[in-house]
Amino acid sequence: MNAGVSKVMMTLGVALTMSLSVNATDLSEDAVNKRIAPIGKVYLAGAQPAAPAKPAGPRTAADIYQTTCFACHGTGAAGAPKKGDKAAWAPRVAQGIDKMFDHAWKGFTGSTGVMPAKGTCMNCSEDEIKATIKFMTEGM
Repeated sequence: MNAGVSKVMMTLGVALTMSLSVNATDLSEDAVNKRIAPIGKVYLAGAQPAAPAKPAGPRTAADIYQTTCFACHGTGAAGAPKKGDKAAWAPRVAQGIDKMFDHAWKGFTGSTGVMPAKGTCMNCSEDEIKATIKFMTEGM
């Protein structure tokens, strides 16, 4: 192959590569969710999709704390304020329940630690999260 054809092929290859790359200039939450959304579901022949798990009954804030929150709020992992630690909870309580709920629901990274969205309780309702916050901060 001569040098001219080689340069043309290289240029076409680079142009094709550049034109096929994802140009993720819109970094809004909506745009990112659309880009990473599954495009389909796969089931084995004859298999039915699994029904979503339904809770056996309403969960108490204490149950949710023990099963989901204790890993961090019982040990202080990731900078989480421990249940009953008034000094650690004071600045958060001062912000009010609405701010604490917002951080718990959406997730938050602060100067003292990280709060994952929904406290990793992906099947918790808003009311359950609020009740659990109240449970962890009662008496403060």
